[in-house]
Amino acid sequence: MHMADALVAPAVAGTMYACSTAAAAISIRKVRLENNPKKIPLMGVMGAFVFATQMINFTIPGTGSSGHLCGGMLLSALLGPYAGFLTMIGVLLIQCLFFADGGLLALGCNIWNMAFYGCFIGALLIWRPMMKRCIFRKRIVTASILGCVLTLQLGALSVTIETLASGVTELPFAVFVATMQPIHLAIGLVEGLITAAVLVFVYDARPELLYGTEQAIADNGRTGRFTFKKTLAILGISALIIGGALSLAASSYPDGLEWSMEQVAGTTELEADGEIYDAAASAQETTSILPDYSFQNSEAASGTAVSGIVGCLVVLGVCVGSCYLFRFFRKKKDGMNKEGQLT
Repeated sequence: MHMADALVAPAVAGTMYACSTAAAAISIRKVRLENNPKKIPLMGVMGAFVFATQMINFTIPGTGSSGHLCGGMLLSALLGPYAGFLTMIGVLLIQCLFFADGGLLALGCNIWNMAFYGCFIGALLIWRPMMKRCIFRKRIVTASILGCVLTLQLGALSVTIETLASGVTELPFAVFVATMQPIHLAIGLVEGLITAAVLVFVYDARPELLYGTEQAIADNGRTGRFTFKKTLAILGISALIIGGALSLAASSYPDGLEWSMEQVAGTTELEADGEIYDAAASAQETTSILPDYSFQNSEAASGTAVSGIVGCLVVLGVCVGSCYLFRFFRKKKDGMNKEGQLT
């Protein structure tokens, strides 16, 4: 669902940058107040995992379309909404700058559409209420599916509203929304099942990593099969395998947004003229070392594998490095009181 620059007018892009920045600022403050340094490696590993899984486009049978995970619901179920949102920003930023996936001008829209709903609506309205007092596998599966379907529907609706506000006449709102919502319903169902599989693994391996489940886990006295480090190692190795190998088997069909555009406008790419668009395209061309997850001017499969591995490592480094650089987590003796509040 990565939007290209041509789908948004500069005013809409600026508005969504402002909204996403405000949500990020609130998230930084909340994460600092929470002050749980154990989340630093988890943010890095899960950021890499979501990056890798987003490279796997799965075919939606009978449609000629494909989908991929957004990952917001998965991240927030492990990290909470605030750390999850910041991790998703890291993933989307690297995809945009290093791989030219999603427009630079449209980055604020993509953060809002793909991260905000999954991390905040999914975590706070669905995951936490369902897991607060009772947790078991069927409930995890139910919450994952409901959360992914709802938040992906909201994200798809936001895309259509943003194109409407941008005056993209090639995509009439009524027709576009009627095309976007059903295909993303199917994608949401698949994402929900994949998300559930990962969260059930974590539930078996290290249940206390699941967000908002402290009381439920304490009540049933459940203990994990693996240590914290081993659980992270399994998730990290899985990310490298998915990004470096399984990504080669990704569907070649257009994703839900591109497919919808093709159905409505007859093309997956629209053109936009203007200095702002040219400047954004030029900047992105300069920063993208592996555009479209491949080597420059090459269609070799090795480019995809290298992109998957490099992307995982860069996202991990950016997420972990940002935690230290911006001091998301601080030692209590360095300005925290017993309640975890800044002094």
